[in-house]
Amino acid sequence: METRQITVIQAAAVLVSTIIGVGVLALPLFAVRAADSGGPLVTFMAMLLAFVGLILIARLGMRFPDETIIHYSEKIIGKWLAWIGSVLIILFFAVLTSLTAREFGEVVVTSVLKSTPVEVTVIVMLLLAAISTRHGITTFAHIHTFYFPFLLVPALVIAALSLKNAEAINLLPIWGNDPGGMLKGTLTIAALFQGAFVLTAVIPSMKHPGKAMKASFWGMLIAGGLYVIIVAATISVFGSEEIKKLLWPTLELAKATSLPANILERMDAAFLAVWVTAVFTTLFSSYFFTIYSMSHLFRLKEHKLFSYFILPFVFVMAMLPKNIIQMYEIIENVGRIGLIITIAYPGLLLIVSILRKKRGNPVAYNKNVDHKR
Repeated sequence: METRQITVIQAAAVLVSTIIGVGVLALPLFAVRAADSGGPLVTFMAMLLAFVGLILIARLGMRFPDETIIHYSEKIIGKWLAWIGSVLIILFFAVLTSLTAREFGEVVVTSVLKSTPVEVTVIVMLLLAAISTRHGITTFAHIHTFYFPFLLVPALVIAALSLKNAEAINLLPIWGNDPGGMLKGTLTIAALFQGAFVLTAVIPSMKHPGKAMKASFWGMLIAGGLYVIIVAATISVFGSEEIKKLLWPTLELAKATSLPANILERMDAAFLAVWVTAVFTTLFSSYFFTIYSMSHLFRLKEHKLFSYFILPFVFVMAMLPKNIIQMYEIIENVGRIGLIITIAYPGLLLIVSILRKKRGNPVAYNKNVDHKR
């Protein structure tokens, strides 16, 4: 294992840049389908649900500060049950990687490169991610920290500038016209936060694993807060009924937004540049976590072996959906099922570890206490 070099700020940056990704374009559409004008409330509820899963992950990491979930799950529930759980985690994040790449490809060929085959855009992004994942986890954290401000600041600026076209009445009633779809919508949107599971790989390399909860809180607050702001801004500008007719409402919001004095009449070009970066960091995280977990499952010292090995499999999975509609159906279903892996499974591990009084090396956990002294 690499020396502990990742700080709390870097861990939070990893969470934010991983969560904010390709799904931000369709996010308002998912929210509006669930509860009409209650979209911001549904998004907030999804953030809280995702935060519960992140708390479970952080608590487990603090109990086992030297190990990833692949290793400490074996101590908690036994080797064979843990092996099944680890394989499901790896498969899920491999599928998540492929769907992220495919969604990126569809947006690019529909909005920008209309004459380019979707296969080209997908393989280019996957190759970029595969090459980047050949570095260690410390470099992984540095890359995320570098891109963090380039994702957050432009997104907040666009959301703020769009408010000049906002109508507050579009956000009423706050709970929506049909609250019956809130539960399904909450689960769908919570699935967009599942990249935060990468924290299980980051904690063993943190300088102070005992501060994992602090990193989780700030990471979820920033990413979740941005998601709520984007949904609220989009609904206030277009209204819920208009959003239902749009495939990527956030992109339309950027088109309708301009800089003061019409310095830049449309922000969609700048937004797409930021969005491509966001897609890369999300894809980078899921791809890295997949091969990093595989190396730990097979007890290998390096994960580089798998960086190109899984590439063709991920590419084939990415090209399986026949069209955009089927792709989003698969994304929603896979995302909701994935909550069992990213929330229920860590919850089970934490409960069993408490009941069986299983705990890892306490020395690493207490490093931050010694540091304060």
